[in-house]
Parts: sequence; C-alpha cells; structure tokens
Amino acid sequence: MLAIQITFWFLLFIVFYSYLGYGILLFILVRLKRIFRKSNQHTESDYEPEVTLFVAAYNEKDYVHQKVRNSFEMEYPSEKLFQVWVTDGSDDGTPDILKKYENQYVTVFHKPERGGKIGAMNRGMSFVKTPIVIFSDGNTMLGKESVRRIVKLFADPKVGCVSGEKRIYNKEKDAAAGTEGIYWKYESKLKKWDAELYSVVGAAGELFAIRTELFEAVEKDTLLDDFIISLRVAMKGYTIQYDPEAYAIETSSADVKEELKRKIRIAAGGIQSILRLLPLLNLFKFGTLSFQYISHRVLRWTLAPLALPVLLILNLFMFIKLDYSDLTNIYVLLFYGQLLFYLLASVGWFFENRAIKIKAFFIPYYFLVMNVAVLLGMKRFFKGSQSVNWERAKRGSQT
Repeated sequence: MLAIQITFWFLLFIVFYSYLGYGILLFILVRLKRIFRKSNQHTESDYEPEVTLFVAAYNEKDYVHQKVRNSFEMEYPSEKLFQVWVTDGSDDGTPDILKKYENQYVTVFHKPERGGKIGAMNRGMSFVKTPIVIFSDGNTMLGKESVRRIVKLFADPKVGCVSGEKRIYNKEKDAAAGTEGIYWKYESKLKKWDAELYSVVGAAGELFAIRTELFEAVEKDTLLDDFIISLRVAMKGYTIQYDPEAYAIETSSADVKEELKRKIRIAAGGIQSILRLLPLLNLFKFGTLSFQYISHRVLRWTLAPLALPVLLILNLFMFIKLDYSDLTNIYVLLFYGQLLFYLLASVGWFFENRAIKIKAFFIPYYFLVMNVAVLLGMKRFFKGSQSVNWERAKRGSQT
C-alpha cells in the first residue's frame, strides 16, 4: 500500500505541476528576478531593418485577398516590408490571385507539385534576402502593430526568435471558442513569464519570426515546424522572446471534434520533437532553457496525460481498501473529486453532441479532450500513421 501511495502522490504532483504548479513557480521566479535584477531591454526606436512576411500557403483562395491587404496595413515602412508566398501544389487559383499583387512588394513562388508546408518553407527561405523573416499562416490576420513590435525585440542581439500570440475570435455564445480562448490566455501568460525569466519554449506557428541567418532546413517529415525551428535557434544560445500585442487572430475550431483532430496532430508532433531535441533535456548544458522546456512542454506531452488514468486506477484501489464513507480520509475525498471531474466532463460531452454550450461542463470536458488527444497522438506517432500534410480543420465563423 505504501508503494501505491507514493506512486499516487508522485503522479498527482506531475499533473498538478504540469498544468498549474509550473505557472505558480514561474510567477514566483519572475517576481524574484524583478527584485534582484533590473530590466535591460533594448528598445532602439530607430531600429527598422527590412523584413519579409513569409507565407507557405496551400489552397487559400478564400483568404488571400484579405491576408495580402492585411499585410499592406501593417504599421511599418512599406518599402521595407516584403511578402514572400510559396504556393506549391495549390490548384484552387491561389497563385493567380497573388500574382495580381506582384508589383506591390509581393513575390509568389509556385510549382504544381505539392511538397507539404516543410518543403515550401525550405524551398522558399532561399528567396528571403532580409535580415528578419516573419512566418505567418495564410488564414490568420495580424494586428497592425505586430511587425513593428516583433522587430523591436530583435534590437537585442541576444534575441534570435520572437513569438507572437495566437488569439481566438471569441463569440460569447460559443463555449468552444470561449474555452479555447481561456486556454490560450493562460498559455499567453505563461509565455510572457517564460520570456521574462529567460526564453519562451517554442513559437506559435500562426506568427513568429527569426533572424534569417539562423534558419536551418527542417526535416521533411517534421510535424511541428514552428516548434523545431524556434528551439533550434534557442539551442544556439539565443533567446526566444514574446510580445502578446503582436498577434495573429483566427476563428476557433468549429467544435471539439475538430479541435481534437488538431491536438492529436500537435501531440504526435510533440513526441517527434522531444525525440529530435533530446540534447535539450540536458539541464547541465542548457540550464534554464532545459528547465523551462521540460516543465512547460515535455511533461504535458508525456507523463501528465499518462498519469491521469493511472491516478484513477490507483485511487480506486485505495478507495476499495478504505472505508469509502469516511469523508475525512484524503484518498476517499480525492477519489470522489476524480469521479466528479469525469462526471462533469461526461456531461460536457453529452451537451457538446447536442450543441448545448455550458462552460461549467465544457471546461473539464475540454481539459480531458486535450489529454486524450495527447494519448492518441502518441499512438499515432509510434504507429507511423500521422501524415506530414495538414488536414484542414473546420473553423467556426467570425459572426
């Protein structure tokens, strides 16, 4: 029984630390850093290098006009802001639409064969001539100050990558959008503290930038290109910084089923990334970066999701051995707490399938879905059944 209890508390700590404990510890560490070390940010107002907005697009005709015009609206010198679009494999007219803008600092590179997003990025980066390149998705719109805010952080020579924030169109009546939005707000706060402590651990693919000279071609079967590219920059001794006011905005997933598809792929990519970035687990070599990486990413993609079903089984075993009517016993209370959580998640699932959105039930359901997605992603990765090409997820409307 003692061994079971020790295992139970260890796994409970892993789950707590992964989702809440690290955030609490990070908050404390950042506060201490503010007390003992003054900010030394580089904020040269005249730092305005040439910048390339890079978009690897596949069949994005519904968004092209809006995306290009959105890029023209950036609060940055137009003669210093270029757009590079790589549209390999697109057969819906996307390249033809873009060619109408080619005399306006827009360059289009296209070939009929589809090589996936990674292939497009690796090929297209050879055409980037500016010192900074900003990657963005074809279906996401950027805040008008995003480019300037990102570039401002590169004034510090120690910064090799800058991550923007992913924002979700949040319709009050839509619990899926609301819950996804809550999750990203929490993630945004963690990224802000990560950056202040030392470095963000991975960039958001919707909007991130690197020093062009630091780009390394990514393996063609890479699932999370943004994560691999940004952390390889950090492993060279540079930091990844973050500005939540440099943002890309998109609609939420149409429903949890669509969100599950996306998170399964991300989870499969997470396992692949951990294996490809094994040296980053070395705390003695990478220090704070490794600590942040393990705490914020690795545990969420490995031990924490695996711990959840084991915790329930161990708690059930202890519950059976104990007097289940004794509400003063911590293990009895924890077991009832777990049952309540899964009950709420089940009700959330029931309501979701009937298009009834109630946040009180949807939040535990969404949390459970995220962790189930990781388990399914692990399975898919080790079976080798995860395609490198994105399956377009259905998105909710903006109205």
